[in-house]
Amino acid sequence: MPTNQSQRIVFRGKQEVEIESFDLPKPDPAQVRIRCQCSLMSTGTENIVFNRLFDKGTHWDNWAKYPFYPGYAACGMIEEIGSEVQNLQVGDCVVYRSGHSSHTVTNANSCYPVPTGIPLEQAVWFALAKIAFHGANAAHYRLGDSVLIIGAGPIGQMSLRWARAAGAMTILVADPVDARASITMQGGASAYLASPAGEARDAILQANGDHLPDVVIDSTGHPAVFTAALDLAAPKGRVVVMGDTGQPARQTLTSDVMIKGLTITGAHDSHQIPGWDQAAITRLFFNLVQDDRFSLKGLNTHNFLPKDCMEAYTTANRDRAQTMGILFDWKA
Repeated sequence: MPTNQSQRIVFRGKQEVEIESFDLPKPDPAQVRIRCQCSLMSTGTENIVFNRLFDKGTHWDNWAKYPFYPGYAACGMIEEIGSEVQNLQVGDCVVYRSGHSSHTVTNANSCYPVPTGIPLEQAVWFALAKIAFHGANAAHYRLGDSVLIIGAGPIGQMSLRWARAAGAMTILVADPVDARASITMQGGASAYLASPAGEARDAILQANGDHLPDVVIDSTGHPAVFTAALDLAAPKGRVVVMGDTGQPARQTLTSDVMIKGLTITGAHDSHQIPGWDQAAITRLFFNLVQDDRFSLKGLNTHNFLPKDCMEAYTTANRDRAQTMGILFDWKA
């Protein structure tokens, strides 16, 4: 493939996805050109846009316009550097925020070298880890906290690992999909509750010494879960909403907010935390992975060639309960 001719995945319309060719520009002095090795599907975000699962007038409606270029997590090898780039070299392996594309030209300061020993297929989780970090920051974890994470999908898995790294004592994960139990327990959960959150109260109390959890993380993006999250938080507890629903009007406050004095916080990829930009979070993430304090083993369940993108998104929708990390392999 000529270096100026590249390919990328594009949504042409609702449930319409294909590969298109495009011309890649030359890097500016402060930029690099990268040949992608793999990219990770964000099954939550990308499938909301793929299926147009959002109401009119929401921020999703204002953001998701066709043609839409999905993806924001990639790992690749640097092929060319601009004349002003000092900290990277041709041949370096880096992670970077980009859509699903065979090649990318981007600013050098937005590329993060992958440490030796971390497989590329694991390193590419850095972007989802960064999103979940915002939830951990919003949770204000204290040593010994009890935590409930609702949803054991990719963001739920990252949230679990941040809670463990932050010193939570009890970490419960509620999800009705039995198939997610094993990888959740490997990630450090104290217990896996295979039921919808709205039906998990008794099991939560039993697993947490007859106490409701100090922190509840809603990672699902399902509007009905919000009410359950409020019910399941302890008095004076913290509820962090991470799943960015496309139907916010269906998220309903209950009397739990007033009666229990709950703190509700939203966490989103776009938020800015002083001292914790993408570079700092990525360094911490890689450090924890290298020290085996943030396990990524077994998270990737599916691997597709980019030309099979329709099959990939069909699988993500049809077999959601059986999928976790869905990778596009750009090496071929």
